[in-house]
Amino acid sequence: MTLPADHLRSFAHIDLLRSARTGMPEIVYAASKTTHQVIAIADHILAAHGRVLISRPTQETVERCLAVYAEHAITRSTIDRILTIARHDTPPKQHGGIVGIIAAGTSDLPAADEAAAICNELGCTVERVTDVGVAGIHRLFEPLARLIDIPVDVIIVAAGMDGALPAVVTGLVDVPVIGLPTAVGYGHGAAGEAALGTMLQSCAPGIAVVNIENGVGAGAMAARIATKAAHARTRGTRT
Repeated sequence: MTLPADHLRSFAHIDLLRSARTGMPEIVYAASKTTHQVIAIADHILAAHGRVLISRPTQETVERCLAVYAEHAITRSTIDRILTIARHDTPPKQHGGIVGIIAAGTSDLPAADEAAAICNELGCTVERVTDVGVAGIHRLFEPLARLIDIPVDVIIVAAGMDGALPAVVTGLVDVPVIGLPTAVGYGHGAAGEAALGTMLQSCAPGIAVVNIENGVGAGAMAARIATKAAHARTRGTRT
């Protein structure tokens, strides 16, 4: 049951107009929130918009969401990094943009999934490629050619370790690339600093870089680029 607004305002002031103002819905960042707080905020967003994203939930919060929203459509990601909860009568609007998302390794999937959830929510088609990192660079060529042929409007590349894959991709394509560094690796730099540094120092022009593990930010940037590209194609068709 949705809590009274007065109770909700004791810990949250929900920005229900954010999507209309910026194109980006308010996302429930669940880390450091209690399960009670997450459910209360999600209830109000669902009541207003029929859909809600919950990022970085605890296992307790995931289990509670699965119980409370059992009648809703729930999309889960790798290690439940992000949940999408929606009424069945409220699908995301489609805008025609196409985003390619490449995960260098299977360990990079949680961050890539987070970016994909944002792109899907913002009305983009997502084309996924997984486990094509620089340790076996030959694995990249065929799926990258497929992304180019589609063609995608922008590519997100999630990579840990030395974080070299986004620069490689940037040097091979004519669309913007967003580097998404992940905290994957051994020893020094394992928290993602090495991958972040490599991406920031890329000599291949045309790459932008978000913060470590910031799949939400990568997805938001990519969706905006892809949506603008789709709108430009639509205008070109009409002229």
